[in-house]
Amino acid sequence: MIEVVPYRSGDAGARLRLRPPRALTARQFRALFAALAGAMWLAAGLGWLAGNVFAPAFALLHSAGLALALRWLWRSGERGEEIAIGPGTVEVRRGADAVFSAHPHWVRMRVEGDDGRVTLSSSGRRVEVGAFLGPAERSQLARCLKQFLAAAATGDGRNR
Repeated sequence: MIEVVPYRSGDAGARLRLRPPRALTARQFRALFAALAGAMWLAAGLGWLAGNVFAPAFALLHSAGLALALRWLWRSGERGEEIAIGPGTVEVRRGADAVFSAHPHWVRMRVEGDDGRVTLSSSGRRVEVGAFLGPAERSQLARCLKQFLAAAATGDGRNR
């Protein structure tokens, strides 16, 4: 998902917030876990009634593994990038860390490969942005970056 927000109040420029797409909300994710765990415990209960005394223990281990896997999946969806393009700097942040910073006049944006990877480079440094986005969103990102970088490099400030 690409979200365009103003750079700072009163300043020319823009910020792009990139986040991976999510198919489920947090509530739907919890409901998915409840449905899967419920079906698993139902099968374990039926197995226990049939004489398998280890079925509840395996259901407990499986529930814990499922919870950990779904938690890891949810946390991986929280990663994101922020690209700030202002009149004096282009900065790419992942979390709290700035991984790329350069003057917009010297930044070059390239679309590489068959999958449309978008990279920003300047002074021998290169960073790939939006790697977690789909192909259509990466092409949209490339169009936005091209427009915002051109406006920032010329200094006209019309990139809102």
